[in-house]
Parts: sequence; C-alpha cells; structure tokens
Amino acid sequence: MSERFDLIVRNARGAEGAALAVGVRGGRIAAMGAAVEGHGPEYDARGLALGAGLHDHHLHLLATAARMESVDLAGCGSVDAVIARLRAAAGAPGSWVRAIGYDERVAGLPDRSVLDEWLPGHPLRVQDRTGGYWLLNSAGVAKLGEPPFSDCVELSTDRQPNGRIWRGDAWLRERIGGAPPSLAALGATLARWGVTGVTDAGASNGAAEAKLLSGAMPQRLVLMGTEDLPAGDGYALGPVKLLLDENDLPPVEAVAARIAAARALERNVAAHCVTLGELVFFLEALVAAGGARPGDRIEHGGMIAESLIGDIAAAGLTVVTQPNFIHDRGDRYRAQMEADELGDLYRLGSLLRGGVRMLGGSDAPYGDANPWVALRAATDRRTRAGDAIGASEAVGRADALALYQAPLAIGDPADLILYDWPEDAGALGTVALTLIDGEIVWQR
Repeated sequence: MSERFDLIVRNARGAEGAALAVGVRGGRIAAMGAAVEGHGPEYDARGLALGAGLHDHHLHLLATAARMESVDLAGCGSVDAVIARLRAAAGAPGSWVRAIGYDERVAGLPDRSVLDEWLPGHPLRVQDRTGGYWLLNSAGVAKLGEPPFSDCVELSTDRQPNGRIWRGDAWLRERIGGAPPSLAALGATLARWGVTGVTDAGASNGAAEAKLLSGAMPQRLVLMGTEDLPAGDGYALGPVKLLLDENDLPPVEAVAARIAAARALERNVAAHCVTLGELVFFLEALVAAGGARPGDRIEHGGMIAESLIGDIAAAGLTVVTQPNFIHDRGDRYRAQMEADELGDLYRLGSLLRGGVRMLGGSDAPYGDANPWVALRAATDRRTRAGDAIGASEAVGRADALALYQAPLAIGDPADLILYDWPEDAGALGTVALTLIDGEIVWQR
C-alpha cells in the first residue's frame, strides 16, 4: 500500500531548478525528492519554485499594524501637503489622529504649538520617519494626564511638555490608552508575500506585549524584549534587546551587566547598532561581559567599517541587516552622506565573504515590510531612483534568499512557499501558495 500524506506538492522545482516534490504529514515535511510516491490531496506547482517560507528577522508588529490604520505622511514634501493629508483624515471633533512617516526635512521637529496650527480640534500624534519621536499637539499633550512624566518627554523652559516624546512608545501607550491595532490584516498580507515567521524586535517587549502578539497572526513568532519577558506558549523566546542610542550611551559597565543578566537567563543579546559609534560601543560591552556567544546579534549594522569585519566574524556575531533600506532610503543617503561613507552602508557581500553570519529583516514599519523589496535590493543595491549604492555589496539570489529562507529538510515543519522570482531586472517575486504547519494560509 502506498504511503499516505496530508498534502503532496508535485511538479515544483528546487532552488537550482531541479524537479522537486514534497509530501506533508502531521504538519511536517515527511518526504522530499524529484518525485514522491504516495497518495493524498495534491497541489500541482506547475513549475514554480518550492522553498521554505520566508522569515522576517527584525520588525515591529504592533507598530506595523498601527501604520496600516494611520495617516501616512511619507512623500509629503511641504507643510501644506502635511496639513492637507492630516485634515483630510480627521474624523469627528475630539477624536485622535495618528500619523506616521513625517520627514523632518519638511519643518524640523515641530513642537505642540506648531502642530496646533496644523490640526486644531483634534488630539494629534505624529511619528517621525525614524520611529524615534512622537510629536503631540496641545490636545494630545492634555491626554498625557498629570505629572510626573517619564524622562522620554521633552520639557520646555516652563517645565511643561513641549510635545516631543523620544523613544517613549510603551510609556505613551500606557498614558493615552486605546485598543491595540488588529494584527489580522498584517498577518494576511505577510502570508501573501510568503512570510511564515517573524521576529518582533521590540526592546520593551514584556508579558503584556507577549499576550497581545501570541496567536494573533498565523506566522511563527519569536519575541525579543526585556530580561523580564517570560517564556510562553505561542512564541519562541528571542534575545534580550539592547536599544543603544549614540547620543545618550550608558556606561559600558551598565550594558555589560545587562549582558551578564541575559547570560544568567540563558538568552542571547541583540543590540541596535545603526551608527558606527553604537557598533563599537556594543563590541566593547561584549568584551567587558566576557565575550560574545553564538546567537548574539548586531541589529541593522547600518555603518560597519571594513576594519571591523574580521572582529565581527571572529566573535561569531550575527548581523541582521535591512537591504530594503538601500531601496527605501538610498536617495536620501546619497544626498546627505559623503561619497566615501556609502561603502560602509548596510554591508552585505563583504560581510558574507568575511565569514559573518547574516540574516535579513524589514524593520517594518520603518522599512517596507514586503520581503521581495529587500531581496531585490540585496541583489542590485539600487535606490528608488535607480542609482547604485555599494555595488560590490550585492549578492546572488541564493545568498539573498538565505537571509530569509532556511534549507528544506525532512522532519522540519512544513512552512513552505511556492513562488516565482523572474530574472528580469527590477522584478519582485510573487507567491502562489503559503503553508504554515502544512496548512494553507494563502493561495493565489
């Protein structure tokens, strides 16, 4: 009697183009080869590529879901354009207006009085394009309640909030309340793009965030967060997140103590390292804590000097990069950075050649959540305008996919995608079928 499967995917091709079929049983890959003998429900791949589902190794789920419900100010190049978009989105008088993607080149970082002019009659909160600042008008500030306020709240000379809040997401949510955004639409969109796993990189993730995120989407979930983040059902426990800011770095000893605390919990550490200064500081803190361990991560690696590549590789650190930023922000980088600095920007090829383990993430909502944008940028290093940044950092398709996709192996969870990534320059991949645990979560 032939073997029984829950699903057989036939007539697919592997990464190298060879014929490939997969048999799924009990949510796992039970058989795999050029052909699979057996019976059960079948899916005809019609020559599409079959591979593991994509994993976004760095994004912010609640902020990305909230972005889908927010006024997007990206592309607004003038104050008039910002005002028009805000006022067009305003609902009933007194209701909150939440906006994201504000570019500080429009009018700097406006205080509450300026925002009062932009949108009267509504409490307003605007997030800048980096995600670091929330900007509130006076009606929004009034919703913060009575002092004392957190150190994240900037104060004016009269010791009152000026409307600017720096890296205060968790505190702001606590003060203004409101229902969390729905993650259902985001989960469906990611499934359509072939994303079967996500790592939420929130530095403040704790039990409350775990409760909100666990089971809210079909994707497998890994949570970074604080030392207090507990293990739990519905997610895997990720590294302790160290949010470093070059303009306000703590003593090296304080970060080394946090690393030691993570070691005691048998957890790795992952440090926000966009600037070269943040990266050097993290490397020093690791040394002070007794050295790096496999699984410790450099998040972003926005600027990495060539002289540090050997040190990063020798330490066994993983760099989690965002190739999509070359596309999303590349034209800004070219306009604002010195030409000799661009070669250090979001390195990829040189790190792989230097023996550094690499993973990819979107940093959504601050970068495009579509992984195919990042995959394309990893192979062509092109900006929106079509200019190249660090052309020698481009990699082939196999290396690009390996940032997001694990090799297939019998016994692994059946998190699979059927996809087509045309060879045409500038083409994005499309997904025809997404399986998680052997169950179809997206089908074209």
